[in-house]
Amino acid sequence: MRPRRGYGALWRGVPLELGFLLLTLPVVVIALSILSTVFFTGVGMIPIFIGLFIVVAALYIARGFGMFELARLTWAGQPKITPPAWQPRGVASTPMRALLGPLINGHYWLYLLHGMIVNFVVGLITWTLTVVWLSVGVGGITYWIWGRFTDNTDDNLWLNRVILDWMLPGNTIRVDPFVGETLMYLAFGIIFLLTLPLVTHLFVRIHQGIAQGMLGAWGSEALRREVADLSASRGAAVAAEDYSLRRLERDIHDGPQQRLVRLQMDLASAERKIDTDPDAARALLEEARGHAHDTLEELRALSRGLVPPILQDRGLVAGLESLAARSTVPVILEMRLDPALRLPSEIERSAYFVAAELLTNAAKHSAATSIRLHATLRQHGDGSTWLDIWVIDNGVGGATPSAGHGLAGLDERLKGLRGILSIESPVGGPTTIGAHIPLGDAGEAATHSVPSA
Repeated sequence: MRPRRGYGALWRGVPLELGFLLLTLPVVVIALSILSTVFFTGVGMIPIFIGLFIVVAALYIARGFGMFELARLTWAGQPKITPPAWQPRGVASTPMRALLGPLINGHYWLYLLHGMIVNFVVGLITWTLTVVWLSVGVGGITYWIWGRFTDNTDDNLWLNRVILDWMLPGNTIRVDPFVGETLMYLAFGIIFLLTLPLVTHLFVRIHQGIAQGMLGAWGSEALRREVADLSASRGAAVAAEDYSLRRLERDIHDGPQQRLVRLQMDLASAERKIDTDPDAARALLEEARGHAHDTLEELRALSRGLVPPILQDRGLVAGLESLAARSTVPVILEMRLDPALRLPSEIERSAYFVAAELLTNAAKHSAATSIRLHATLRQHGDGSTWLDIWVIDNGVGGATPSAGHGLAGLDERLKGLRGILSIESPVGGPTTIGAHIPLGDAGEAATHSVPSA
């Protein structure tokens, strides 16, 4: 819902709206001339097949005029209209599709109908009424200047006298004809100028409504994209969960499980030697205790990868700070988040996991000597709030997402949250990787603590 505009605000929009309306006539005449010439030429030549391509050219030209109309409306101060998705998602672009695709795309035909008929008729009417309204308004209040240079003879039809006789039949009021005409024109001019903002705004809104219906994307298309995105997100979430479970299984197998096997063997050996060689048994028990300690530490580390206690108790900011403190490479923290910020547990857990993975990758593979961890909230242009986490290192670069490896897994995890993983890692460095997670309503309460980006 657009807020109501006051009378003063309507006046501020008059220059742009007048510019739009006064330029409408040449625009619609040019569009009609070109589109009708090309289209009907193509229709007439369809029997020799070449006409089909001329019709397609007319559809592309109609698309150009339609996009120009959308740009003019935006320039006139109207809300931006989302154009159609000309290339269907998931469909490869081929020369044959580019040549013949417009023939089966309803948007192209609507654009052609708009450019050839609808916009011409509506534009001609609104342009005519705008010119009349502006002429009467400006001419009325300036008649006292230019009226004296016209042919003011007694044979003229003085409109003020006609109106006065109609309003007061049989009156004997005598008024100087020029003075009466000036006062009448002045009254009409003031009325027309006072209502000019209402008229221009109404006419531009008419053009906006027609463009919204004929040149904008259809609601059904947005719904189909939403369904496709949700399906992709669900598949990505399942894949990310499967990846996480396989990684956890591998980590347990390669770490704690091997240590527990070794611990069992040491305890068995100590049990056999406790009577015959107490010193050797004591050494084995000490070694077993070390294995038990290492196994406990590894299990704690794995549990932090699932549900870190610090994340549950103190929130995302404290969790990111703990990651930076445990990194083997010095980390420069740039936290532009409220320390008290709490987000849904799934978002906090995923953000923590992604940051941990990126810091670990930087420490293991980049040969970096310094890492920057940057976290902030960002207001998107559509009003939604996004959480941005950047990990930037001064290493050797060359990071690429490979199937089955860390960055690809992070990308799948973020897709499950409808997020985005951005990677910029030229050979020679530096590497800049960003995780961007949409918060929706979850981030509204925290946006006051950071500036919009």
